[in-house]
Amino acid sequence: MEKDNIAVGLDIGTTKIVAMIGKKNEYGKLEILGIGKSKSLGVARGVVNNITQTIQSIQQAVQEAENNSGYKIKDVVVGIAGQHIRSIQHTDYISRHNPEEVIGGNDIQLLIDQVNKLAMLPGEEIIHVLPQEFKIDGQSEIKEPIGMYGGRLESSFHVVVGQASSIRNVGRCIQSSGIELSGLTLEPLASADAVLSQEEKEAGVALIDIGGGTTDLAIFKDGIIRHTAVIPFGGNVITDDIKEGCSIIEKQAELLKVKFGSAWPGENRDNEIVSIPGLRGREPKEISLKNLSKIIHARVVEIVDLVFTEVKAYGHEDPRKKLIAGIVLTGGGAQLKHIKQLVEYITGMDTRIGYPNEHLAGNSDEEISSPLYATAVGLVMKSIENKSQSAIRVEALEQPKIPTYRPAVVQAPIQEVYESVEEQVDQSVNEKHNSTVNRIQRNFFDRYVDKIKDFLDNAE
Repeated sequence: MEKDNIAVGLDIGTTKIVAMIGKKNEYGKLEILGIGKSKSLGVARGVVNNITQTIQSIQQAVQEAENNSGYKIKDVVVGIAGQHIRSIQHTDYISRHNPEEVIGGNDIQLLIDQVNKLAMLPGEEIIHVLPQEFKIDGQSEIKEPIGMYGGRLESSFHVVVGQASSIRNVGRCIQSSGIELSGLTLEPLASADAVLSQEEKEAGVALIDIGGGTTDLAIFKDGIIRHTAVIPFGGNVITDDIKEGCSIIEKQAELLKVKFGSAWPGENRDNEIVSIPGLRGREPKEISLKNLSKIIHARVVEIVDLVFTEVKAYGHEDPRKKLIAGIVLTGGGAQLKHIKQLVEYITGMDTRIGYPNEHLAGNSDEEISSPLYATAVGLVMKSIENKSQSAIRVEALEQPKIPTYRPAVVQAPIQEVYESVEEQVDQSVNEKHNSTVNRIQRNFFDRYVDKIKDFLDNAE
């Protein structure tokens, strides 16, 4: 029987760390076996800034996932994001020694390896080299060159670059947590795998993943990745604005955003007020929901404008004609009330909220289907592509039975024991009695001999 390919994804976010264990079922859908999440304490805007706290958070999430699933995690595919990420377009080619031989996977790998040797800025490292369209001996717009003849193989590439130190810090956190790093994936690419359909990628779509610390963008057209970007603003900035604008603590600001927040300020009436408990016996604070929505609206508009600038840079000022499928919103920020309507209003493009339901098995937990876990689901899908056994089933080990040692005891009838003891006592008493009698008899004999000696002496 073939073993199940158990895959593990680890999403190291600014607000949360999620470890997810899954496998493909017989229908090709993703079955989630276990999930663990913890508060992310050592990450700011997608970048690790406290190694110790990040390791603790990772260990907590991994432990929870292991406990929920009954599997022991060996290695993980990790998502990477952060403001240090940038992407470049690059074109490269190779000249083949024998044009009469068909092009194979080795030729494409040779071309990719060549791009990987590109000189980057000091302190930068290539994360992904993604081939886009190929050209063979001048013939362009070839999507799949394998099996074709040609001497010159050329391709355009989407190259994703990141800060080497940030990448190494992530790797160190993983290894210090007692697990191996099997792969590194740009988070918007993982999210895209989880929430986008192939038809959307063909038609042209912009995926916007609004996380806690960053907002990630991935643009697809003709089934090919065309552009990626990371904007260093996310849900945490909205929370900070509420905290400052309403003079409340961060925990209360986050609760207000989640429960009552709206990206569209027009819907709340002036008389809608929520009361926040005061600190240490102080009077409760009353906050107008209209003012709350105005604060959220201002920041969301700023984030959407920054993302749309990146989209327009690809689409040459009118991305609506190029990206027929419009925009897909995912991530924790996509759960904000009326954000879909606001994005449609600003961009003029069709917008939907992206859920990872399409790739999940039918019996999956409703919580996992949330946009919040889109990146984690995508990372598990990337791990499945590696075809490695990333987690091992922990079987209930039977406790070995330790033989209890008892000294051998000869069981004898009570009467025999009693008689044996009695014999020993009698023997001891007899010995003492005989010894005493002998001593008395000897003393008497000695005195008798002495008296005879005295009688004979006097007779003489």
